[in-house]
Formats: sequence, structure tokens, C-alpha cells
Amino acid sequence: MSVPRLAVTVDLVVLTVREQRLSALMWRRDRAPYDGCWSLPGGFIQLDEDLPVAASRLMAERAGLADVRIHLEQLATYGYPDRDPRQRVVSVAYLGLAPDLPASSRAQVLWTAVDDLKERDRAAFDHRRILCDGVERARAKLEYTSLAAAFCPPEFTVAELRRVYEIVWGTPLDPRNFHRKVTGADRFLIPTGRTTTRDGGRPAQLYSRGDAEQLRPPMLRPRP
Repeated sequence: MSVPRLAVTVDLVVLTVREQRLSALMWRRDRAPYDGCWSLPGGFIQLDEDLPVAASRLMAERAGLADVRIHLEQLATYGYPDRDPRQRVVSVAYLGLAPDLPASSRAQVLWTAVDDLKERDRAAFDHRRILCDGVERARAKLEYTSLAAAFCPPEFTVAELRRVYEIVWGTPLDPRNFHRKVTGADRFLIPTGRTTTRDGGRPAQLYSRGDAEQLRPPMLRPRP
């Protein structure tokens, strides 16, 4: 019995908040297939690599984010037969989240607001679907985990945290209700004892991320 041969790639959905917008790292292709189309940074795994090792390597080589502290988790696997016109390719996608990620040193790689990636902008392979899955994963995880703090600096105000939720979810939130929920969530926020006026107005309390992974009670998205 012959063993079928197929290739495996890792594709990266890297999200951050830039200029008050949820942005993704895009790779502009300069060769066939899909020459001139946007794609996610990624590449083929090497024969001696485990998947997390390949994701970290490609984060440095393709995304240009070497030595950057980033939340990285496996998103999903995509393997339907016609997703790559060159050969049978299975892709393992990873989701990366971090605050204030720098611009890449590579000319082909740029940050693009997720809302600006219109349907008319041609995407390579199935990368639009993978990006949409990554954005939805981020939005959903903000409801029941402390992942929103991954978009924040080490010390942040409740207003800054609320702005992360508003940007990722794409909807305004009531400030008082939000403050009550996040400060009441078990081990989500830790007061630092310091204040800041960088938000403007009166001094605001600074917090750091607690050790809670699951939010109890959860932060549910407003439903249309």
C-alpha cells in the first residue's frame, strides 16, 4: 500500500491593536500562485521540527517578530484537498496576540486593520477564512478568559482594558458596568497601588494581570 505524500505548513494570524484598530500582520505575495495577493505570514515546516518550534521560527523569519513576547496558541488545522493549487498541503494555523507589536523590517509584511481587508481584496489560498477564524477566536476568548490583558502593557487602567474589548468586539461598552465586572472577576486584575493621568482627567488606578486564566463570571459580548 502506497503512503500518500503531502506537505505541512504553519500559517500565523498575528493580531494587535494599532492606532485604536484591531490589526493583522499581512504578507504581500510576489510570486505565483496568487502573485500580488495578501496572505498570512507562514511557511513549510522542516522535517526535524515540531509544530510549536516551526511557529516560533516563522514568527521570526516571516513575521519579523524575533524576540518579541507574544501569546501564541494553535488555532485550527485546514486540510481540504484543493486549498493549494500546487500540491496537497495541510496548514496548521496559530493565533498570536500582543500589545504594541512593532512594524516588520520586511517590506512585504505590513500591519493592516482587519476592517480594511475588504472582500474585493484578493486573498491567497484560504487565508481569508483562517484570518476570520482567528479574529473570532480572539473575540470569543475575551468573553471567558483573561486574554484581553495580552493586548495591554504590563500596567494598565480599566479604561485602557475597556478600550481593548471595544476594539476587538467592535462595539462600545458602558464604562461603569465594565469597571464593576472586571474588578469583580476573581483574580483577573491586581491593583498596583499606583495611578496615572495618561488617560486624561483625574488620576486612574493602575492594574496588572492576575493569575486567573478563566474569567468568573465571564464577560459576555453585547448581542445585536
